[in-house]
Amino acid sequence: MLRGSLVCMEGYEASTYGDRIAEIYDGLYGVAMDPTRAVDLLAGLAGTGRALELGIGTGRVALPLVERGIDVSGIDASAAMVAKLRDKPGGDRIAVSMGDFADVDVPGTFSLIYIPFTTFFALADQDEQIRCLHGVARHLVPGGHFVMDAFVPDLRRFGSRSEATTTLGSTARQVMLDAMRHDPVRQVIEGHHIIVTEGAITLYPVRVRYCWPSELDVMARPAGLTLEERVEGYDRQPFVATSDRHVSIYGKPATST
Repeated sequence: MLRGSLVCMEGYEASTYGDRIAEIYDGLYGVAMDPTRAVDLLAGLAGTGRALELGIGTGRVALPLVERGIDVSGIDASAAMVAKLRDKPGGDRIAVSMGDFADVDVPGTFSLIYIPFTTFFALADQDEQIRCLHGVARHLVPGGHFVMDAFVPDLRRFGSRSEATTTLGSTARQVMLDAMRHDPVRQVIEGHHIIVTEGAITLYPVRVRYCWPSELDVMARPAGLTLEERVEGYDRQPFVATSDRHVSIYGKPATST
């Protein structure tokens, strides 16, 4: 039996990641995951229609879109993340449905549905991911778009033991580590971001079920979503063999055949 196949984080739910990391999320990712270019691309695709963000979190993408005049709604499972959204200027104007976005359980239709920052991989398994894609298609207007970004899996860091601990950053008073295990059978990576300070060790559990770009296309097609463009980032640089991330833009046909 593969050692990685034993990976199982007991008690991990759809809200776990957000509830645990909400307090530091914006500070942790505010620079490394600057949403400016994402907002530019998404605003252009939304046009004058409505937009829906899956995993809206603290609103780092949604709020700038609202400032552009886009009517944005959201879904999120984490009350702690949505509370951070509500605390920001304009956060109380965004309609948010609480729940697992695998079900896309919201009223109405949208010209744009998007899910940034690899959040699609937060869905527990392929079945949930497929269910989400079918829900996206149901809620898109004909001619609408679904946009996601994610990392391209690079599993070399796990080696033969299917385990890896990486130093993400350090200062004189703090070290941040990633301690992860990989299950290649289920395509699951799970473990903890760990912040070590002089007085405490804090764990932030994380679990992702990754997909290869070609796998995403195969899952999207039966839902009625067709890949229109895949680029390396929101600046639309070409996606090439060495790209470690991708932005994928899927379309729903304007007319049925």
